[in-house]
Amino acid sequence: MFESKETATAIKDRIQLPFSFDIPKMLAETKALALEEFEYYKVIQLRAPAHLVDTTLPFPPPADDYADGSWTNWLETAALLKSPYIKSIIDTFQKNTTVTLVRLLRLAPNSIVKEHTDPTLGLEVEKSVIRLTIPILNNDKMVFNLNKTPVNMKPGECWYLRLTDPHEVINNGNEERINLTIDMIPNKWIRDIIEKSQ
Repeated sequence: MFESKETATAIKDRIQLPFSFDIPKMLAETKALALEEFEYYKVIQLRAPAHLVDTTLPFPPPADDYADGSWTNWLETAALLKSPYIKSIIDTFQKNTTVTLVRLLRLAPNSIVKEHTDPTLGLEVEKSVIRLTIPILNNDKMVFNLNKTPVNMKPGECWYLRLTDPHEVINNGNEERINLTIDMIPNKWIRDIIEKSQ
């Protein structure tokens, strides 16, 4: 159910949620997948639209609105099936709400993701998904700015960020940054967790 504007604006732009995950296990599984050399930015899909995972499936019909993820079925990729601990993290959420897109986001050393907004990634948007971020690999020269101020996310933590607001990532370190992002259709379960965690 979509919340009123008054309720939505009461939600902070960054909220650490009461989940924590095993950093060495996540990092080991991620390193096993993250073998490909890349420049700037690399995405490893863990859950994706069904027709991209199983190419024998037809493309879904055109949708009027792609924002909430209901336009397709979402399947686990081969990469996720090789990662039992990360899969257990996703299953934690999947048993309580509808998980859509899940990815490992790799940002190369000395790289920047310029300030931008994601118009459908916030609780305040009707028919949207929200994104939870779990840092896996960080360094002390990496900054995630949201609304011009840093979000101090540490590996193993889980955060809700209102990504409809301006945000940027600056990695001035000599090591890549890797985050696990889990998109989901917000329901009462996750909304209550977010609101109680403020």
